[in-house]
Parts: sequence; C-alpha cells; structure tokens
Amino acid sequence: MDISIVVPLLNEEESLPELCAWIERVVTANNFTYEIIMIDDGSTDTSWEVIEQLRVKNPHIKGIRFQRNYGKSAALNEGFKAAMGKVVITMDADMQDSPDEIPGLYKMIVEDKFDLVSGWKKKRFDNTITKNIPSKFFNWATRRMSKIQLHDFNCGLKAYRHKVIKSIEVYGEMHRYIPVLAKWAGFNKIGEKVVEHRKRKYGTTKFGWERFVNGFLDLASITFVGKYGKRPMHFFGLFGSAVLLSGLLMIVYLIASKIIEPEYALTNRPVFYISLTLMVIGTLLFIAGFLGELIARNSAGRNHYLIEKKLGVE
Repeated sequence: MDISIVVPLLNEEESLPELCAWIERVVTANNFTYEIIMIDDGSTDTSWEVIEQLRVKNPHIKGIRFQRNYGKSAALNEGFKAAMGKVVITMDADMQDSPDEIPGLYKMIVEDKFDLVSGWKKKRFDNTITKNIPSKFFNWATRRMSKIQLHDFNCGLKAYRHKVIKSIEVYGEMHRYIPVLAKWAGFNKIGEKVVEHRKRKYGTTKFGWERFVNGFLDLASITFVGKYGKRPMHFFGLFGSAVLLSGLLMIVYLIASKIIEPEYALTNRPVFYISLTLMVIGTLLFIAGFLGELIARNSAGRNHYLIEKKLGVE
C-alpha cells in the first residue's frame, strides 16, 4: 500500500464527507493505493455515523472510535498502530489542511528519502493574538531545545516513512513534538514543505490556552525523557551525588573545626543544618534515580485507551 492517511477528529460531522471526497480525488488522480484511517476522539455529534456511511461508499475508509475524549496524541497513536502504508500522512479533519499537498509530501518521502516531512503554514488565517503569536513563541522554544530547524512543529499536515511511526510512541500532548520524538529515535532526515493553510469552513477551533501551557510542560518532559528516559540514574544520580558530597564536605569541615577547637559548638552553626539538609536531599535524589532505573526497565505500555468500535481495522 502506498499511503495511509490518518485523520484524528472531534465533532467534525460537517467536514468529513467533503474531506474524504477531496482525498479520494487526489489519490485516484495519482494512482495511489491508499487507506483513510479516521479516529473519532469521543465526538458528541454524529461524526461516527458519518464515518460509517462513508465506509459503505468507499471501503478504503476505516475508523476507530474512542469511548471518550483522550486527545489528539492518543488518536494519532492508535492511527499509527493501524497504518499499513509505506508513507503515512496525517492531516486535521477541519478542512484547513489541503489534500492537494499529498502528492508533494509523498514524493519527498519516497524520492527525496526524508524520514519525516512537516508542513509549514507560512501564511495563516488564524487569530493573531490567540494562536499565531503563541505558535511563534512555541516554535522558537522548540527549535532552541531540539536543534531541529522547523518553522511549524504543530502543523497537523505531516508525512512519515512507515518505519518512523512504528518506532515512536505519542501520548499526552506529544503530537506537537513528533519531529523531536523521531529525532530521539534516530531518524535525522527531517524536512519541511510550505503548505496551504485554508480558512476554517466548518466547526470551531479546539485550541485553548490550557493546551498552550500543557505544550510547554510536555516540552520539558520530552527533553528529559529523550536524554535520560533510558538512564534516569545518570540525571538523578549525578545531582544526588554532587549534593550529597557537598553535605559530607561540610560535615568534614565541622568535625575538623571541632578537633582544632574543642569548645567549638557544632549544632550552633547554620552550616551544620545546611549540611544535614544537603545530605538528605542528595540521598533522596540518588534513590529517585535508582527507582527510575527500575521503572524504566520494567515499565508496561503507557498507552491504553478504551475503543468502542472499529471499522476495517484489526
């Protein structure tokens, strides 16, 4: 199969027929073999019924329905598990991503040998205050942290080599950082393509300030996990040992002072309590690193979601 198109959605009943028809026109014109995997993230409208109707007309359309809302990362993770195409393309269901970009993205993966290609919505039609400015700040911070020179990490329109999506796990709000996850997994050929950003035609935006804040919390999390996820003792043990050693050196100083001056009162000096505090903190950090090692080596899968129904997906 040439292409798997993964579409996470939440309350997008109006846009789905038009989106699927557009995708079908594009892939048929380019003679692609394909599947469209739609993940209903707990919609409260008739989105799932629409997907069922669309599959009757086009068996290439498949569906996964969550029992409740888990978020875009969860939807993408389940879509990636089900995808079988040698190129996997993700896009939002709100018609702001253009299916006409599919052939160009496919070419960059297959012919130009990129592992991942991220869309760049150079000209945007979103609200400047609530989306554009926060997005610019977010992308700047992510570029600085990851050293990946992309303009738009959060663009839903992306293309992946099949091996990439089978090598990463997406959870929390980590869909914003899929290029970072791919880089940490060893896929370094990451490209960018300027894509069309269309005005929203149906529904309302799902963006909120809490997602912006959560995104930066996940940025800190992914930085730690990427560097120390498999070796937490290297992080906690290093700082724990340094803090513990500082406390021990202070204790040695106090003991030496007591030997030199017998009338010297150890417990009347602030440094005595500082040294005890440092030793306790250092020990706790060291224990945290040890427990982290045990958890990292014995952790079960963190992605488990209640799926109510499936269409054409095993």
